[in-house]
Amino acid sequence: MASEETFKVNSLKDKVTLITGASSGIGAAAAILFAKLGARLALNGRDVENLKKIAEQCTSCGAIQPLLVPGDLTDEETVSKTVDQTLAHFGSLDVLVNSAGILAMGSIETTDLAQYDKVMNVNVRSVYHLTHLCVPHLIKTQGSIVNVSSVNGQRSFPGVLAYCMSKSAIDQFTRCIALELAEKQVRVNSVCPGVIITEVHKRAGLNEEEYAKFLEKCKVTHALGRPGEADEVAHAIAFLASDAATYITGVNLPVDGGRHAMCPR
Repeated sequence: MASEETFKVNSLKDKVTLITGASSGIGAAAAILFAKLGARLALNGRDVENLKKIAEQCTSCGAIQPLLVPGDLTDEETVSKTVDQTLAHFGSLDVLVNSAGILAMGSIETTDLAQYDKVMNVNVRSVYHLTHLCVPHLIKTQGSIVNVSSVNGQRSFPGVLAYCMSKSAIDQFTRCIALELAEKQVRVNSVCPGVIITEVHKRAGLNEEEYAKFLEKCKVTHALGRPGEADEVAHAIAFLASDAATYITGVNLPVDGGRHAMCPR
């Protein structure tokens, strides 16, 4: 049986990793997995109490105490402070995981500019700003960036217009900066999850009954016949960030149970 050494995933040991959206969902799962792999973590999230709980889970894995840099990344000062505090604490940056994001329901008829701006500011603008500030430090370490996108960036779905647009932007952002930073040996990739069991859909407005029906529908909308788990996306993030993926850049990797490949019949 192949060991972790074979796959070089343990190359994340001691890597300074900034993870946004780490107080829940995919970001939280990534934080815990990176802690198990020995990374030194700076964790951002809006829910401070949840962020503290995730940090406790990280230390229970034997990791050093993560640096908590909570706050709303749509605030420009918070973005600058997040980077400054991470560099002041660790002195360098090896990996950036842009996982913070929101889902909002709405069509071209029902999505007003306020909702559109909110989605784009969280899912695109804040990612652009944070990455812009982190890149000079990632160049010094020849580090890597992993963005959390969605199958919604690769396929079109009605009723989540602004969200789909935002994730398409992240996919293009990933490819463009991968090409821009390749000569400096900074790799940039994204993961594109399908439906993952987190709180994001309930936060977007689904009640318990609607959410149960939504998950049940995953049996037919995903080739593998089920929704995914946050841990499954976290492992893909760790792979792309690690030395197991040293020749991979500019990739938008589906982690969606085959949904991206499906066509209604």
